Amino acid sequence: MELAKVNIEELEALLRQAGELFQDREAAGCVKIKGEADYVTEVDYRVQQFIRRRLEADYPQVQFLSEEKTNQEIDKSGLVWILDPVDGTTNLIHDCHASCISLALMERSEVVLGFVYNPYSEELFMAQKGRGCRLNGKSTAVSRAARMEDSLIAIGTSPYYKETADKNFDIFKRLFMDCQDIRRSGSAAMDLAYVACGRLDGYFERNLKIWDVAAGMLLVREAGGSVLSFNGAQAGNDMVSDIAAGNSVIAGLLTEEYL
Repeated sequence: MELAKVNIEELEALLRQAGELFQDREAAGCVKIKGEADYVTEVDYRVQQFIRRRLEADYPQVQFLSEEKTNQEIDKSGLVWILDPVDGTTNLIHDCHASCISLALMERSEVVLGFVYNPYSEELFMAQKGRGCRLNGKSTAVSRAARMEDSLIAIGTSPYYKETADKNFDIFKRLFMDCQDIRRSGSAAMDLAYVACGRLDGYFERNLKIWDVAAGMLLVREAGGSVLSFNGAQAGNDMVSDIAAGNSVIAGLLTEEYL
């Protein structure tokens, strides 16, 4: 399937329709515990089912990978949809209005299309490989910050891996002393989207799953930024990754001096 055969407008409409399900506070209160600080709600399942049903009907040749399924059958060398139905589930449970839908299309292990939709603000970020990043139809770009002291940096606490807290919070403190300030949204996809439009100068977190970051990494790169592994190499599309994002200067500073 060629990327040109994907109907972008229909996918955007699908995400906006699915986002209406976030408003069901009763479903958001139906919570199951998957692990330490790891939750799933009825909203997660309903959004996944709604989007999956449409994608499988419209694109039957494309595999479907999502947070709320096993994914053992996925062949990443083929075409794969990658969905996080609710990125920021803990925020959703608490009605914090900082949750989003992340959808990406991967072809031969490379993400070629990505969407991040915040139903609360009705902001829809979209990027196609080689065609830039857009927010509600308008082009975006990463910030031009060239020094850490001019930067607002988003952090991720890796809440499912609290054994990493000492290491993480040592980094947070050192970074806090050097940058303008730090932020923590609780949604990796949203943080990456905010890097892609220049609201944040950088973002980093360890132990992120592919559904958390597949779309957001493409947004950042198509907005002129960099997404690196903690060792400074270009981040790939592994099932679990430690990533640092920003413009090329800030992403480099994060990996070279803090991570």
